Parts: sequence; C-alpha cells; structure tokens
Amino acid sequence: MALNTLNSEQLKAATAKQGHNLVIASAGTGKTSTIVGRIAHLLYSGIDPKKILLLTFTNKAAGEMLARLERFFPKEIVSQIESGTFHAVCYRWLKARDNKVSLKQPSELKTLFKSIYEEFDFSGDELQAFSPLYLYELYSLYQNASVDTFDKWFLESYPEHECFVDKYLLVIEKFEEEKREYGFASFNDLLLYTIGYLSTEDLYFEEILVDEYQDTNTLQGVLIDAMRPKSLFCVGDYDQSIYAFNGANIENISTFTTRYKDADLFSLITNYRSTASILELANRVIEYNPRIYPKELKVGCDKQDIPPRLMIYNELFEQYHAIAHAIYSSNVPHNDIAVIFRNNSSADGVEACLRELAIPCKRKGGTSFFDTKEVKFLLDVLSLYSNPKDMMAFLHVFEYAKGVGPAVAKDFFLSLVYLGEGNLLKGVLSPSINELPKKNTLTTNSLFEGDDEMKNDFKKSNHPLYSHQKADSDNMKFFENIKEYYNQIQKQKSPSHMVGKLMKSPLYESVVELLSLQRSRLKNGEIEENRYIQAKERISQKAMLLYELSKNYNEIDRFLNAMILGAGELTQGDGINLLTVHASKGLEFTDVYVVDLMDGRFPNTKLMSRGGELEEERRLFYVAVTRAKEKLNLSFASYDKVKKTEFKPSQFLFEAKMLKEEDYSLGA
Repeated sequence: MALNTLNSEQLKAATAKQGHNLVIASAGTGKTSTIVGRIAHLLYSGIDPKKILLLTFTNKAAGEMLARLERFFPKEIVSQIESGTFHAVCYRWLKARDNKVSLKQPSELKTLFKSIYEEFDFSGDELQAFSPLYLYELYSLYQNASVDTFDKWFLESYPEHECFVDKYLLVIEKFEEEKREYGFASFNDLLLYTIGYLSTEDLYFEEILVDEYQDTNTLQGVLIDAMRPKSLFCVGDYDQSIYAFNGANIENISTFTTRYKDADLFSLITNYRSTASILELANRVIEYNPRIYPKELKVGCDKQDIPPRLMIYNELFEQYHAIAHAIYSSNVPHNDIAVIFRNNSSADGVEACLRELAIPCKRKGGTSFFDTKEVKFLLDVLSLYSNPKDMMAFLHVFEYAKGVGPAVAKDFFLSLVYLGEGNLLKGVLSPSINELPKKNTLTTNSLFEGDDEMKNDFKKSNHPLYSHQKADSDNMKFFENIKEYYNQIQKQKSPSHMVGKLMKSPLYESVVELLSLQRSRLKNGEIEENRYIQAKERISQKAMLLYELSKNYNEIDRFLNAMILGAGELTQGDGINLLTVHASKGLEFTDVYVVDLMDGRFPNTKLMSRGGELEEERRLFYVAVTRAKEKLNLSFASYDKVKKTEFKPSQFLFEAKMLKEEDYSLGA
C-alpha cells in the first residue's frame, strides 16, 4: 500500500480531509512521496481518477509520479489521471474543445511583434525607447506576473518611459489583434484562453494537486482559482522560491492561509538528505529572511556528521585549481560530486582545472568551455604550430576566412605543404618552391584547372599561395595574419607566451569580431549593441582563462595534451556535475562545492540592481547548500587578477557563522 512508506508528517498531510491544503515540504523531506501518497489516498477513497488533476513544472516530474503510482494501481487507472505542466494541460483541454489555436514558439512571435513595433516612430526623444525584443519580454513577464493593466504595471518599474507608454500600448494592442486574426497563440495565451473559457464553462475536478507551488506565477494562480476545484492540495517551500526572474510570485504560497480561510497547513520537517551540521547552517542563513510559516528542519538520516568546510583563497584561479585538486584526491564517485555556482563564468574556471587533471565533468546548461568556438580556435592555431601535419586543425582555423569552405581550405593546406616540401610551417613562412603547379596535381579537385590567366585582382604578395585560383583579398589577408603570428612565435617555447601573443594578434581579433557580430545579430540582420559588447567581454574572459592555464606548462605539447587529448571522453558519460543553483534544484549529492561566495557574485548584486532581491539570493544559497548529503564545501577568493578586482566575502558566510564580522570590514 502506497501510504505504508510514509512517515507520520507525510501521512498526516497525504490523508488530510478535502479542502484547501498547503504542505510546506522543506528540502529533502519527501514531497514527491507525499504527493504520490495523496493521490493514492484519493483513489483508495473511491474518487474517479478522471477527476484528479496533477499540475507539475515539468512533464517528466508528472511522469515519475505516475510511474510510482503504477506500483500500487493498475496502469489503466493511473493513465486516467490528468497530469502535466500548466501549459500542457491547457493545450490538451483547448484542443479537445476543437479550439483552432495554433501554438507558436516565442521566436516566431517575437518576429511578428518586431514587425509591428517597426511601424511606429520612437525617435525624437532624448531617452531611447526599449527595443522590440525587450518590450516583448516585458509584456510576456507582465502576463505572468500581474492582474493590473500593462501601463500601470509597467510604469511602476519604468516611470521614465511614460513618454513612450501610449505607443507601447498600441504595439501590444495590434500584436494581439494580429494573433487573433491568424489564430496564433503564445504559451501564456494557452492559460489565458482557458481562463476565458472557464468563465462560462466548468472544468470540474474533485482535487487539483500542485507541485512546486512556490514557483507558480500570478497567471497560474488565477487559472487554479478559475477551475474552482472542490479540493486543492498544494506542495511547496517558500524558502526554495528562486524563479522571480521568470514571474514566480511568492505571494501565492505566502498568502495561502489568508486567501483560503478554511485552509489547513502541514509541514514536512524531517530531512532525509543532509547531516545535522549542513541543516544547521542552512537554517542559520535562511532565518534572515522573513519567516512566512514557522519551521525548522530536523535530521532524519543516520550519517557521519562532517562539519561544513570553508575554503579561503587569495586569488580566483587559485580557488578553481584547489577545488579540482580536492576532487582529484576524493574517493567519492564523480557522479556524486557537484560544483554549484551562481554565475556561468565560475564554471569555466572549474571545468578548465578539472580538464587539466583529466577529471571528466558534465555541465548542465550552456556550452562546455572547451567546446566554445573561441577556445577551439585558439587551441587549433596552437595545435597546427605544434603538429603541422594536423590538416583538421587547419580546416577548422580557415573556417573563419571569408569565402573559404572545407574543399578550398584543404587545397590551401596541400598547397602550403607542397610549397614547404612536406612541411606546412615552412610552406607558410619560407616556401622553398616558388610557384604552384599550373594543373592540379595535389588533389582530385579542379581548383587549379582552367585559365592560366590569374582571375585575382588584388595586390599580390611574393608568397606563391597568392597564385592559387581561389586566392582573393579576403582569404589572403586571413593567411597573412596566420603567417605574421607564426613568424612571431618561431623561437618561443613558452605556451603562455604563445597564447598571449595569439590573443593580441590581428588573427584572433578578426575571429573575435566575427563571433561577436554573429552572437549579437538579430533575425533582421541588425546588430544589438549591448549583446555585442557582452559577447566580446565573454570571449575575452574565456581567452584569459586559457592563458592562465597555459602558465602551468613549459612545453606546448604538454599543454595541448592536457587541453585537447581525451576531450570527448571527459565531457561524456560519468563525471563531476557542474551546475547553476537553478539547475541543481531537486538534486542531491554526497559532496557539494559552492564556489565564488564573494560579495557581488553571490549574492549577485548586478541582478539585484535589475529588480532582484537579497531575499531571493538568500533562497538561492539555501537551495545550493541543501543539495549536500554529507560534505559541504564553501569557497571564496579575495582577488581576481584578470579583472584586477578585489572581493569581500559573501554576507551569507557571516550569516552562516563561517566567518566573524570583526575579522572583515563589510562596510568599507
């Protein structure tokens, strides 16, 4: 029987009388078991499975809960339970009523929105109007977060844009008109249309169960009320509400017992995940937030209690190296270790240092540091210098030369090898053969064949590659940049010198410019200035990180061996988990490292200045530390030598009593 596995707290909640029930399920207290137990209780009580609705934040979560129920009930009964995300459930419901809604992806709707925005003239004012894409995002956030009119909601945050608000409203009005005309719907519209139907039609459920209730937004709260369920069973934890940036409204959970006068409140406080010391630390910090519902976690596991460890470093990169070496010395399986960070840039440093030690890792969300185009380009240029026979490195490098595809790049490679009598570098820097064959004897391609008369009309160098049939001013300028760089490092053996020279070279600067433009170009071909600046900054940070890594090596071959060989094996299968705090939610690990706990980074003051709150940053810290089952490691560094920035410890370290305030001047 599904209820037999529950403890007394879980059982009391799962068997509550029907009505408005809120279950505060703190980290590691078994909320999934409680929800499964609740549904089992409803079925045992004779409630029709078709009259049960389970709302979750991922379809995967709903599937896992139903799979657990199938251990106790026949599949044909469990399959009748309506379940899934808010959007999935509404979409099915609308389709079942022959609604002609045509769901469109955000990218498609942004294009429509932008086409309407451009019909209006926003010039002539000293203040620059919001871009169409930013205005679209604000409108989408408004739909999730407010029941006020858009202009009232908007002006509370952006009063200086009052001069534009009438035009913004006209853009939005026309956008909605065109969506209706063509039958287009956004994800938000699925909920809004369902709410509209429910004003005249009942969608009757005996009970609606809501998972992760603390992450529901205002629109989802309105939808739940519009369904008018006989019974409502919500499970969540206000201390794990970390999605305000996406419209989550913590007031949904904080005002539950005042909005529903007959509400019953249940608390799951026995934590089966973490040791006493970890829970005590988490409690100490989260208590600085207002206590909406009183609670205090207690230990439910029998494990050796290892006090959380604070790791203090003088420099940022020293921190990443030390963490990698600590993991290297650990006997904990890689899959059961997590490095958790607030900012993605932190992951680059940890990943790079793990690679140095040949430790595999998995990065959830974002591209691996070593798979980014800017890092691969740097390594390919160096690899080609180290091993001139590496044709694939040459092809990858020449991907960035304008108008050069793989076939032409291969011909250039073979031509340079020919000119250097078998040595590509000699062919680049000091060819011993002064001309290319008039007929193609190097490959089966016909790139040399045709008229002997040169078709190139650019200024020719004395280098024989310029006589290649496919040579032109663009790709030869790229070639000259390569030649200049290899000429500069001919007598160098230091990897850091080679990387440093490459970072400052016209060759790399041209690639940085190309990638920055690509990453900031909108669908209409325009370049968004802020994205362009941010793209350049991120590329520069990655290059500097590779430069720092190179300082640990005296030979280029050893450096490249550590950075490149085995790269595929180190990013697949088992490995250390590199996770943002948001990506770590719901997971647990034996050994957890929470890194870069510096004021400004965690809490993230940049995001707080854009409308975030210290209370949410504190909840993020709470989520991060409660991922740990046995070992919790907190770390910070005092200085970033790349950005020449000094750091103070995160205030959360003082709140956790890992540091004493008298040892640091927080206000200085």
